Amino acid sequence: MSAVLLRRCAALSLAVVFGGCEPQGPPSGEPDLAVLAQSAEGFAQARPGARLEFPRDHGSHPDFRIEWWYLTANLEDDQGRSYGLQWTLFRYAVRPPGEAEPPTPWQDAQLFMAHLGLTAPDGHVAFQRYARGGDHGGVAQAGVTAYPFAAWLDDWSLRSMGPEWLPLEVFAWQDDYVVHLELVGDRPVVLQGDGGFSQKHPSGGGSHYYSQPFLNASGYLRWGGEVVEVSGPAWLDREWSSQFLRRDQAGWDWFAIHLDSGEKLMLFQLRTRGEGADFRHGVLIAPDGRKQPLDAAQMQFDVLQETPVAGRALPLHWRLGLPGIGRSFEVSPVHTDQWMDVDFPYWEGAVTVRGNGPENTGRGYMELTGYSPR
Repeated sequence: MSAVLLRRCAALSLAVVFGGCEPQGPPSGEPDLAVLAQSAEGFAQARPGARLEFPRDHGSHPDFRIEWWYLTANLEDDQGRSYGLQWTLFRYAVRPPGEAEPPTPWQDAQLFMAHLGLTAPDGHVAFQRYARGGDHGGVAQAGVTAYPFAAWLDDWSLRSMGPEWLPLEVFAWQDDYVVHLELVGDRPVVLQGDGGFSQKHPSGGGSHYYSQPFLNASGYLRWGGEVVEVSGPAWLDREWSSQFLRRDQAGWDWFAIHLDSGEKLMLFQLRTRGEGADFRHGVLIAPDGRKQPLDAAQMQFDVLQETPVAGRALPLHWRLGLPGIGRSFEVSPVHTDQWMDVDFPYWEGAVTVRGNGPENTGRGYMELTGYSPR
């Protein structure tokens, strides 16, 4: 059996383990995002009006099916060369709360998956790890604590460096690659959407979502045999939900941008299968943290160029238009092949942003999911 076939069989098995049902999307030879669109019966629901509280909500929400702690950083060394980091911890509940727990921690209801993506001037690498929650002989292989904050899987970790939420420290290693950064910031979290509820479908439903987009990272990367000191802006996102997508949604295009003006821009569109309009949302965040919601009806997501990556035609070059506020941005990847070649594959990578003036230029991260091979 070929290595590719082995990986696909493993991924399909994980789709069953994670979801407990057959994928609902079109068959493509690889698992799609149907796991995010399953029935949420028995789980808590993300709803408008729920009040987020900290430090409690930095921690885990086991009453919800899925959540993630997601960090990206656009980094440079002292020669101005560009690097990038994506570190993500996912938690997934395989059964609703209240069901009888099995007698062994190896069947704990909480599954964890971690992704590490590193971008350097000469390439990109991606890694993944899995673990069960629970106490395994006195050792929690993966888990999250709210206070003091810590999220980890084995020795990949994102944690507070003291009793307060900030500063944070991120560490991960795999083979000849290491990342170790300190993340500092002096602004409070940004509640996305309506007070921390982010709608994801025209008929309702969505996630609880907050961001810490004003982080500054510094530390080092080891890329193969070279160790480099790096620094740059970082962005931390937190979401939890029990039904992130609906079955008529194929995936999403998401942008988190650090503008040279000091503003932060977050835009996403959830693509609809077949007929129907894509669901869009965006927010412009001023340097002092104030939010300016953007009119979804006036957002323009124009693909400038598709690029073949991993057997797919991916829209890696975009023009993002916000005519309601007179802004326009052209987004291009630092590398075209920042493909996360993991069991649930997707494109995730560092991008540059160009426009007229510092309010329309910058750098950030782009995520493209749900694109099937052609």
